[in-house]
Amino acid sequence: MIIKAEQKNTRQTSRKVRLVADVIRKMSLTDAVNHLAVVQRKSSVLLLKVLRQAIANATNNYGLNIADLEIDKILVNDAPALKRWRAVSRGRAHTILKRTCHVRIDLRTKKDVKPVVSAAKTAPATVTADAEKEVVKEEVGVKETAKKSQAAIKLDRSKSQAVKVKTATKGQAGKLIQSQKKGSK
Repeated sequence: MIIKAEQKNTRQTSRKVRLVADVIRKMSLTDAVNHLAVVQRKSSVLLLKVLRQAIANATNNYGLNIADLEIDKILVNDAPALKRWRAVSRGRAHTILKRTCHVRIDLRTKKDVKPVVSAAKTAPATVTADAEKEVVKEEVGVKETAKKSQAAIKLDRSKSQAVKVKTATKGQAGKLIQSQKKGSK
């Protein structure tokens, strides 16, 4: 079984990422993770993240142990380059290519290991007619309570505006009443 993890459009050149990928390609998983944690290159962080993602996919989705996995492939491909320019003398411009890359790591299980798939993921969901009716009743109840709460909010707003008018001075009260009349139209 092959487990895949991929990182696309990473802002690093594929050539620099391949230098580190070539080193860990033939290592075991634990050695590769330990080596990437120590290497002081920007691309080692990227490869470590993708490798951890592949391990997480294998353990969470298929119930495999790290000891049962090995690196199958590490692919580092070119991705579209960002094209920029820089002004130079005599009104000219030089192009700058900011290169990006795609990284893909494939893990495979050792020959005698079978994945453990939980029954909850494979069993289809069955819904009875009674359960459907209950769900519909609950949805209707939620809509009715939402309408009631909206009406209560409108009442609370009108009460708070009335309190504002009572606490305001005579000049301010006239302005508040006029603004309420404009808002109600």
